[in-house]
Amino acid sequence: MDVARLLKHLFAPHWIVNRAFPGSALDAVEAAIDASEKKHDGELRFAVEAGLHPLPLWRGQTARQRAQEIFGSLNVWDTAHNSGVLLYVQLVDRRIEIVADRGITAKVAQAEWDAICRRMEDAFKARRFEAGALTGVTEITALLARHFPALGDNPDELPNRPVLL
Repeated sequence: MDVARLLKHLFAPHWIVNRAFPGSALDAVEAAIDASEKKHDGELRFAVEAGLHPLPLWRGQTARQRAQEIFGSLNVWDTAHNSGVLLYVQLVDRRIEIVADRGITAKVAQAEWDAICRRMEDAFKARRFEAGALTGVTEITALLARHFPALGDNPDELPNRPVLL
């Protein structure tokens, strides 16, 4: 257990999410996801969280483990083509994780997702949250369009609005 990390999460106010992603940024990300999903058969969710609960932190929960948990709780796995993708932002640890459903992981290597995450983290370090998020959505769109192009009927299965946890 990392005591310094635990304390950072305990004292992180929830409003830092709104500071990093005000309504206008959330609107822009939502519009980008909406446009993205017209180009491929994937479903993209964007989730942002300030700090984590103390008990999972005490147990050493990583941002990746939390992202996998959120993937399940937001039902990102529940798409017709097993083509859901979660873009998870954990502000206190300054970590970004992308979790993809099994239909996508069969074709897209984790290293490609990780590279997108690191580029987004670089933008976030420069406090360019909206630009970093939009870049991430754009890069995810390119990967999904290449591996899962839109074919015929393409229903919107998951909400496009970013979720603040």
